[in-house]
Amino acid sequence: MKRIAVFDFFCGCGGTSEGFREAGMDIVWALDVNPAAAKTYKKNFPKANFNELDVNKLDIEELKREMAKYPDHLKLFCGCAPCQPFTKQKTQKKKVDPRASLLLSFANVVEQAKPDFVFVENVPGVQKPRFGEDGPFPEFLQRMTKLGYQFEEKGAVVAAQDYGAAQVRHRFIFLASLHGQAKIPEATHGEEDGKQHYKTVRDVIANLPPIAAGAEYDDPKGLIKNHRAAALSKKNLKRIQATPHDGGGRKSWPSDSGLRLKCHTRIKTKDGKKKKKYTGHTDVYGRLWWDRPSTGLTTRCISYSNGRFGHPEQDRAISVREAARIQGFPDTFEFVGSLNDQAKQVGNAVPVPLAKAVGEEFFRLARSKKSGAA
Repeated sequence: MKRIAVFDFFCGCGGTSEGFREAGMDIVWALDVNPAAAKTYKKNFPKANFNELDVNKLDIEELKREMAKYPDHLKLFCGCAPCQPFTKQKTQKKKVDPRASLLLSFANVVEQAKPDFVFVENVPGVQKPRFGEDGPFPEFLQRMTKLGYQFEEKGAVVAAQDYGAAQVRHRFIFLASLHGQAKIPEATHGEEDGKQHYKTVRDVIANLPPIAAGAEYDDPKGLIKNHRAAALSKKNLKRIQATPHDGGGRKSWPSDSGLRLKCHTRIKTKDGKKKKKYTGHTDVYGRLWWDRPSTGLTTRCISYSNGRFGHPEQDRAISVREAARIQGFPDTFEFVGSLNDQAKQVGNAVPVPLAKAVGEEFFRLARSKKSGAA
């Protein structure tokens, strides 16, 4: 089988690299500017040449020398740039957001180094930016076409749960190849005949030892790391204790308990029109369901007050390790940094099973007769 060397741009803690490693690729090089994510990445991929710098300051000739160290490998560049400029959750637009141009910075690198394969992952809004802008993706496509890359349409929005992640998470992915038509991987999980059942929260976290809010499990064998939960205020502890197990939410709190937030009960008006009760985000202060995939994790995935991140039955939010398992990370993958740093790394990561499925598609191309090392 042809070997594939991965060059991971905007790598974060390494979700994409982990998925590609599990697919059988060699992780040889990475780049990111986040110091906390860099420490986690280097801990889990100690043999990779890590570059803690801005992509616009990258020395292309040095990158080419790194590529030349792997003459028998096909080269894969992945560019999962920060998604905040394109997310639907964005309500206000900054006049200038430098992160929006990172995709084209990545395109500049691809143009000069011309790897065999290219992978891009982002939120579903990247290909259709809001606020009436053209955005960088149409130009990115034009440049990939001019370079001779083949790709299926213009990428696709896929669901991570369809590839074995235990959460409902939609992502935009784009695969391009110089060695035949790159295709969006077929779903492996679902309700249709012939597919595996969706993974649930129970499937991935039920066997972890119970812990209290603010506690960390000290595994005597050292096999389970990062099983640490954020502390709760006295009021939030009362709130989660009043929340039914297995998918319960704040609507179950007694109205006279003093637990309900004013912002979830106020009445608002607009231009003198009919009064409307504001309910807020219904998942906030909710528990996960045991027998469903998790809701999509965010950078605040261990915070009880920032989403449906409450444990299905224990009186706390999910731990870093539980969030990592929901994202598909193996227990051998260790996160470093503050508790909030670790949560951000997990929430920002590409779901590992999705990356693995993409890696297997690139291997399909690598096995084709047209493939040959550059």
